[in-house]
Amino acid sequence: MKKKLTQIFCVKIAFLLTFVFVAALFPLNRTVSAQEFDLQSKAALLMENSTGEIIFSFNEQERIFPASVTKIMTLLLALEALERGEFTLQDEVPITETAAKMGGSQLFLSPGDVVDVQSLLIGIAVGSGNDAATALAEYMAGSVEGFVEQMNCRAGELGMKNTHFVNPTGLHDENHYTTAYDTAIMARKLLTYPLFFQWSTIWMDENFLEGKIKSGKVYLSNTNRLIRYYQGCDGVKTGYTDQALHSIVATAKRNETRFLAVVFNAPTSDIRYLEARKLLDYGFANFKSVQLAGENEKVKTLPVEKGDLLQVDVVTSKNVSLLLDKGAESGYSTEVILPNKLNAPLKKGDKVGSMRIVEGDKLLKEVDLIITENVEKASFMMLFKRYLAMWTHFGR
Repeated sequence: MKKKLTQIFCVKIAFLLTFVFVAALFPLNRTVSAQEFDLQSKAALLMENSTGEIIFSFNEQERIFPASVTKIMTLLLALEALERGEFTLQDEVPITETAAKMGGSQLFLSPGDVVDVQSLLIGIAVGSGNDAATALAEYMAGSVEGFVEQMNCRAGELGMKNTHFVNPTGLHDENHYTTAYDTAIMARKLLTYPLFFQWSTIWMDENFLEGKIKSGKVYLSNTNRLIRYYQGCDGVKTGYTDQALHSIVATAKRNETRFLAVVFNAPTSDIRYLEARKLLDYGFANFKSVQLAGENEKVKTLPVEKGDLLQVDVVTSKNVSLLLDKGAESGYSTEVILPNKLNAPLKKGDKVGSMRIVEGDKLLKEVDLIITENVEKASFMMLFKRYLAMWTHFGR
């Protein structure tokens, strides 16, 4: 990029970072073998959430029956639809006979019950209710089949290449499968919704849906015991069928660092919790994430040449974070590379520059900087009025 058109801003106060960490409890090594963890599960993965960096993986691309871990996608689709305004948490959902007769984990809903969307989502996130998941799927898409189409479409959009859903519950089907890697992608997306944590952290409600359903009330308890017994754990989902065995997707946050652990097909419930703990413990003992900028964080306002807007804000296209080894002493700086001005026309989301995270001469990360609005070319009359106003002001 030509120097005349480019400015490099080294934000030394806000972004010049030097970190000194205490010695790690484990060797500083991001390539850990399954033998070191002594895993009994069939597949496992540990991801740092803000960067998406995978710290450990074992059979992460092997197809697995996910059981109720499937409901991560059910919850994700619901939260995305809520964000788009397609319905509200207060909408009332009629419970059909199809939903009521679902087996496995359930809220004991009856045909003819009417339950609000939020209660169904709590019942899915906390109690893993198959009846609640089916009722919500029918309400959102008109049918379970229609909802399953949405599930598979969204999986494709997220890059979940080895996933195929047959139902919104995870009840066993030979054609219903995913992988530890795909599941981490799906769960990481769900964790972008703060509302989810309001539900996932509910430990127990002895009077859930009291007076709202024919069966009277539900004794609701969280299927994820790590919520209560592991420091910082606030999600995500457990799963079990005879074919899938015991699985868990667990996330925990301490200070600004969040890890996501996936454990699939453990032989017992206790082992899935033990192995999720091992993975999370390893993450917190060895690494720390540092956020340098949030997604859509304003970096600068740039003037626009001959546009219908005089200026436009420039923001980060995604979260900018680094995963650091504890015990390391390193210095990082951030360079923001932008032109002096922009030329119309421009479209919202157009890349106009970049933010580069560097350590000395080494580029660690680069993220696009984008604009927040459409900018059309100014009409002749608009430009005339603008110049006339400038001349009038100059003459005062």
